Amino acid sequence: MQLKNVFNAAVIGSAVLTAAHPGHHEEHASPGVQVLKRDVHHGLQKCSTRLDQSGLQARAEARRKSVVELHRRQLMTRDTSTVLDKSHNMTGSAPTSSAEEIFKNSKEKICLLGPSPEGETGPYWIPGERIRSKLREGEPGVPVIMEQQYIDINTCEPIPDLYTEIWGCNATGVYSGLVAEGNGNAADLANHQRTFLRGVQKTNADGVVTFDTLFPGHYDSRTTHYHNIAHFNATLLPNNTLTGGTIPHIAQIFWDQEIINTVESTYPYNTNDIPITANAKDRVVGQETEGNDADPMLNYAYLGEKVEDGLFAWITVAVNVSAVHYPYYTNVWTANGGVAVNGTSDGDPRGIDGGLPQSSSAVSTTTSSN
Repeated sequence: MQLKNVFNAAVIGSAVLTAAHPGHHEEHASPGVQVLKRDVHHGLQKCSTRLDQSGLQARAEARRKSVVELHRRQLMTRDTSTVLDKSHNMTGSAPTSSAEEIFKNSKEKICLLGPSPEGETGPYWIPGERIRSKLREGEPGVPVIMEQQYIDINTCEPIPDLYTEIWGCNATGVYSGLVAEGNGNAADLANHQRTFLRGVQKTNADGVVTFDTLFPGHYDSRTTHYHNIAHFNATLLPNNTLTGGTIPHIAQIFWDQEIINTVESTYPYNTNDIPITANAKDRVVGQETEGNDADPMLNYAYLGEKVEDGLFAWITVAVNVSAVHYPYYTNVWTANGGVAVNGTSDGDPRGIDGGLPQSSSAVSTTTSSN
């Protein structure tokens, strides 16, 4: 403490002398100040070495870089046409490009999926899905390995232990787990028991999950897409499903029109005679891209020489963990399969798109008053 006081006094005294006599130079520091400076110098050297050795410095640089890039992107107004005109094909005209070539300029290939401002789920979310990564269950079509990395929109840090859920239709435009007009054969009651192309995964320490899924087909009035929900502070039950927590993120994920057209020309996608709705005509694509910095299109790379060999796709998902959405559903998953019931995740059957997101404080107030 005495040494610290000596140092402070020396700094203050030097400032006074400099102000009173511009150009004055102090030739010799006191012995106490010299000792303190030497100790600080050694300490900084030691910390610098430890930061490099532990990787903390590298992670800090990457984090700061991402913060700068994120906020710079927020200064640029992106619209739907900008997103649709951008190619997300990272193998280009050479499907067999090496992995090194595909990822050599990864900083240019960040697709940032933000939360849907409308909190829209569509009618086919089924609460009660199982925790699993392999979703295909033998469904025919183009295989897709999808990687998502979840980051906190406020800190740009990865979000570990976040349960993320995706679901999509099969190659001919049918969702599993429910029976409804417009969802394939409405007389096929066995679809209540099917679970293909649905599942939940927990993010790792880097906020990453990977799903083994399928390139979705299409159905009336919608472009090709996946649905995506994140569960924050949820609890894993013994039956491998979730309970509790909040839903801070709802969005839909899309593909470039070029790859959609390529896939739709293959079997069994080409057996679907329902007209294809292009990305440029899709309502939700417009909602998620117009007037903000989101890019909900998947980056992708061919895994083989032709699209039927499969695709690897990836996207970064930005989540505001304090937001709370109430996604709408028409069915729930039970031990006996899908059961038809209308509601939202807070038990209030309000509107088909659920409610608008609320802050955690608003939710706490609502809960305490009921």
